[in-house]
Amino acid sequence: MKESTISRLVLWNIDLTLVDVAQVTRAAYAEAFEKVTGTPLVYLAATAGRTDSEIFFDFLARNDVDDPDDSLLPRYIEALGDAFASRRDLLVARGRMMPGADAALDAVRALPDTVQTVVTGTIMPNALAKLAAFGLDRRLDLSIGGFGSEYYPKASLIQFTRMRAAEAHGRPFPEAATVYVTDDARDVEAALIGRARPVAVASGSSTESQLRAAGARYVLQDLGEPMTLVAAIEAATADAG
Repeated sequence: MKESTISRLVLWNIDLTLVDVAQVTRAAYAEAFEKVTGTPLVYLAATAGRTDSEIFFDFLARNDVDDPDDSLLPRYIEALGDAFASRRDLLVARGRMMPGADAALDAVRALPDTVQTVVTGTIMPNALAKLAAFGLDRRLDLSIGGFGSEYYPKASLIQFTRMRAAEAHGRPFPEAATVYVTDDARDVEAALIGRARPVAVASGSSTESQLRAAGARYVLQDLGEPMTLVAAIEAATADAG
């Protein structure tokens, strides 16, 4: 059998792709927002496919809070990390690992010449806590991941993560060999802008038709069949060699 010559990079979204800890996350958002603004978080905002900084600015607008000197975001990010850390013990009790996530990560890690990490809108400490709570962190190279702490949109995070992977591993990871696995249509669009191949999982709020309309050629219903995921990743990167 011919050995693989592809240096493949597989990027994972976290929320509703690998884990579902929405209840804990919402409580942390509310605590951090009120702490830095003095205003209760009454009106929520859509969170799927967005970074924590984007979500915060939407919170400000929806709850009629001004930030005249642009000082609130860094304070909010710090408060969000603290609020989430105080709830780490609740992640397993009130959250769950998405079905098949652990086996899916193991199957991708077994692919030759493949590195996997995350690109997520969640700030780094909270993302690491979400993964560690379900034992998923050790399956990923998190030192090169893209996180919401960086204040960039996800398309940019994908590009930065590709560059970090190349520097860390001493080899290039071509655009055609970069895959983003996600449940959200906005992420599918970000993948295409960031020059990655989207592989979608219909496990979140986006339907299969929405994922396909956003540009996903490969859509799985869930992560329950790891070899189906592997086949989709291989097909998505088939022209990279």
